[in-house]
Amino acid sequence: MENNPNSSSRTDRKLVERNRRNQMKALYSKLNSLLPHPDSRESTSLPDQLDEAANYIKRLQIKVERMKERKDSLMGVERSTNTTCRSSRGSKSPQIQIHEMGSSLVIGLTTGSNSQFIFNETIRILHEEGAEIVNASFSVVDDTVFHTIHLTVEESAADVYGATRISERLKKFVHDADAYDK
Repeated sequence: MENNPNSSSRTDRKLVERNRRNQMKALYSKLNSLLPHPDSRESTSLPDQLDEAANYIKRLQIKVERMKERKDSLMGVERSTNTTCRSSRGSKSPQIQIHEMGSSLVIGLTTGSNSQFIFNETIRILHEEGAEIVNASFSVVDDTVFHTIHLTVEESAADVYGATRISERLKKFVHDADAYDK
C-alpha cells in the first residue's frame, strides 16, 4: 500500500462513515424498541419503521391533549357541581368523554333530561362515520342522563385516524350544542 496522504485521508473518511452508520443503526434500534410491538418488525423496512414511529408519536400527542381536556372538563364538572343550585332542572350543559382503545371507542355523554336530541345526533354522526355501535345504554339520576355508547371503528390502511376524527367531530358537536343552548 502506498504511503501517501490521500490514502490515509480516504481511510479516515471510511472509518468516520462506518462509525456514523453504526451510530445511526443503534439509534434506529433504540427508536424501534420504544414502539409497541403488536407484530414482528423484522420484515418492516427502515423507512416504514420511521413512518410508524412518527405516526405513533402523533397519536400519543393527540391522546395527551385529549387527556388534558378530560382532566380540565372533570375539574370543571367538580367545580360546577359544588356551585350549581338545583333550580336549573333539565338545563345541564352536555359533557362528553371519549376513551379510545385501539379501534374501539367508549363514549360517555352526560346531558340534561330535556336534551334527547344530543344523543340522537351523536348516534347519527357515528353512523355517518361508519362506526359499528356494539352497545348503547343510559341511566337517569335526578335531571341528568348518563349515556354510554360502545363502538368499533374499522381502520383501513388509508384511514388510520378514524377514531380520532370521530372523537373530534363529536366534541365539536357537543360544544356547539352547548353554545347554542346558552
